[in-house]
Amino acid sequence: MLQVGEVILSTDILTECFCCDLRQCRGACCVEGDAGAPVTLEEVGEMERVYPLIREELSSEACSVADTQGMAYIDRTGDLVTSIVNGRDCIFTCHDAEGCCLCASDRAFRQGRTSWDKPISCALYPIREKRFAGGLTGLNYHRWDICTPARLLGRRLQMPLYRFLRVPLVRRFGQAWYDELEQTVTELRKHRML
Repeated sequence: MLQVGEVILSTDILTECFCCDLRQCRGACCVEGDAGAPVTLEEVGEMERVYPLIREELSSEACSVADTQGMAYIDRTGDLVTSIVNGRDCIFTCHDAEGCCLCASDRAFRQGRTSWDKPISCALYPIREKRFAGGLTGLNYHRWDICTPARLLGRRLQMPLYRFLRVPLVRRFGQAWYDELEQTVTELRKHRML
């Protein structure tokens, strides 16, 4: 474990190589699992704001869930998560021409149609965040077999997970925090501690 500011990170975030390979995994993290992605109340508000802009890109089942249940629900563990369709697909799921699963909200953001992209838990995946008492935040690497192509591509590119997720880490914790993380990693490597 390593602490940078008020954030405690598992060291595999620094040592594991990772780079999403959508052509191989087909965006399975948006449709696999038994609950939606963790969200905050603020993010639910953003999802409600973006929903009318992307509604036409979503399946009729997703629209039905969104219209009746809303953007999020409390899952069996008590967490607020994105609503899902048929017990698995995130309601914001859409597909590209090759059938690869994408986030309709993120796609609208990348196309400049909205100023918000997607929940931070989605952007940070496969890093999972946990809040601790005293204001500390924990970050752990969630290993899932569907991400094997991302680990293979990450190794080929020699891309550490924390560098692959630089943009969402900066979004979540700020540029100064990320710069401190980079400095810490440099020092640890210099002393052969990583």
